[in-house]
Amino acid sequence: MAELIPHPIERLATRMLRELDLDGSVFGLPRERFFSGDPRHDLSAALHGHRVGSPLGPAAGPHTQMAQNIVLCWLAGCRVFELKTVQVNDRLAIPRPCIDMRTVGFNVEWSQELRLHESAEEYVKAALLIEILRASGRLPEVEGYRGLLYDLSVGYDLPGVQGPEVTGFLRSLADTRPLVERLRARLPASLGALRDVELPAALSDTVTLSTFHGCPPDQVEAIARHMMEAHGLHCVVKLNPTLLGPDEGRGILHELLGYTELEVPDQAYAADATWQQVVDLSGRLDDRARALGRSFGLKLTNTQIVANRGDFLPASEALAYLSGPPLHVLAMALLRRVRRTFGDRLPLSFSAGIDRKNVADALALGLGPVTACTDLLQPQGYGRVKAWFDHISQRMDAVGAVDLSTWTILAHGQAQAALQDAGLPPEIDAACRRALSEGTDLRAAAGAHLAAWVSAARLRNTEHHVAAVLEDPRYRAAANARPPRKVGTTLSLLDCLSCDKCLPACPNDANFRYDLPVGSWPRLSVQGRDGGWTVEEGPPLAVERGHQIGNFVDFCNDCGNCDVFCPEHGGPQALKARFHGSLDRLQAEAGRDGLFVEDSAVWARVGPRWLQVRREGAHLHLVEDGVDLRFDPTSPRTTLQGRADRPVDLGLPVLLDAVRVAIVASGRPTWPAPA
Repeated sequence: MAELIPHPIERLATRMLRELDLDGSVFGLPRERFFSGDPRHDLSAALHGHRVGSPLGPAAGPHTQMAQNIVLCWLAGCRVFELKTVQVNDRLAIPRPCIDMRTVGFNVEWSQELRLHESAEEYVKAALLIEILRASGRLPEVEGYRGLLYDLSVGYDLPGVQGPEVTGFLRSLADTRPLVERLRARLPASLGALRDVELPAALSDTVTLSTFHGCPPDQVEAIARHMMEAHGLHCVVKLNPTLLGPDEGRGILHELLGYTELEVPDQAYAADATWQQVVDLSGRLDDRARALGRSFGLKLTNTQIVANRGDFLPASEALAYLSGPPLHVLAMALLRRVRRTFGDRLPLSFSAGIDRKNVADALALGLGPVTACTDLLQPQGYGRVKAWFDHISQRMDAVGAVDLSTWTILAHGQAQAALQDAGLPPEIDAACRRALSEGTDLRAAAGAHLAAWVSAARLRNTEHHVAAVLEDPRYRAAANARPPRKVGTTLSLLDCLSCDKCLPACPNDANFRYDLPVGSWPRLSVQGRDGGWTVEEGPPLAVERGHQIGNFVDFCNDCGNCDVFCPEHGGPQALKARFHGSLDRLQAEAGRDGLFVEDSAVWARVGPRWLQVRREGAHLHLVEDGVDLRFDPTSPRTTLQGRADRPVDLGLPVLLDAVRVAIVASGRPTWPAPA
């Protein structure tokens, strides 16, 4: 099974700064896709007592598991990070592939793939790397855009959450100083003062409970109380779309949206809490949070349980988890129900089918954090976030909004009605109406009453927007039925279409490009015999494209997402050159081809062959079972020395050495390049 291997912080830090200086990118994300704030629009928001540059970011999932993923989110403009959900069982066997993005989005992955202590280290490592980038002065931020929020995500039952493993995880992030000092000591002296960047002692004081489908409501409440009382955390409980009930839920999926092939099992509804249970426990938890000086909120929503069709995700999994456009409609319908029940009393976060076309509307509803996963798994990956901000800016400009408060008031044409609902003092109401008609500063007109106006607008906007979402054809099955196009060819080790679609499709940045010299080499089969050599020549080994694709195995969990978006069949993660970060890891992964490169040598498993190829001046030294050969690759016939007890193909070691040179000597920052 694929196993994620965290990268040392010293390698990550030197790689990101060097790549930024040489290529104008970081971990493959080009500078033109960075976002560090909008000087014309204040996107900041207050979340659980923190001021964040914007309430947007990645959902708890594949984009917040590894340190480089979180850094990529920050570069793209995210300022809230819902960290990957952890639980006591940190030795899960995740089925492969685990993500299906051919149409709307399905997965069978629901928890961390790292050990608990590894997850804690990755989160702190990411925070340190972000502060190093900031302190380097290479990426200035707009004033007011610096505020960050790291939101923990914990599941799935009360005994696990109360146990020593999860308790230790939470405590290590409540006081990160020992971990920070251990990581700081590994940073190279060449970073100078950047090694001394500071982090707050506590990485996070907020947690979102991913109690998942089927957790009894009394356990949900007990876990939330435990988080607030034992750990002093602000707490958010994630709701399930099944709270709509089978009639409304299936009616939306099947009759309204047309996803008739999606089967929601009866058990998915039966195992969830009832709506009244959620209402009651939310009221009690909100009261308890206020008494403790904490905040309590709800998140919309978990994924939707559906039967696994088995045509991409492993057939061994009876269930899959639906995301993307249909989940957005389900979550919006549930949001309307929540708002009709609680008004604007509870903070509400949202993560269901968010993309560039609806993110501004989500902000206008007063939702925060607003996070996404499915959209970031589409082509361009993390680079898609820049389009969110571009769209938000355009929408705000269209109505003259300057911050999120005025955007909420103006976004959906509900400003006048919201004023009436707010019941402001007559002189304030009159001033606000004048400001609306004259296009002057709404904030100055409302003064201390602005929050009441905004709150009323959130409720009005919710009714208006949810009605529009339910009618929007872009969420329907017909608009989301076409998978990415395949051209009918199968990938090979070299010379694919070189479209690079697989690079940003990987959340972990596992796929990368490298350059080989175009040309061909003679392919000779040699064997020692009677004190001499027998040599047979086969078709030459040709490289027709300089642009090649590699896969860094340490970061690849075989999720399958790059396979979906590759125009050819077979999957880049399976058929392209697979590079390991250590010789030990290559040796441990029996049964699959792979490589490990050093400055002057490469080790490879290719089918049944296990090879070591070392460069010694003008010669290559090939060692494998029954073979110990030295030869000049430019004239192998006349320079053979050593022994070959069986026929051995010299074309492969020549190619492997060329790959080593491409990785080591090119100067391009790549993951498998030696430190």
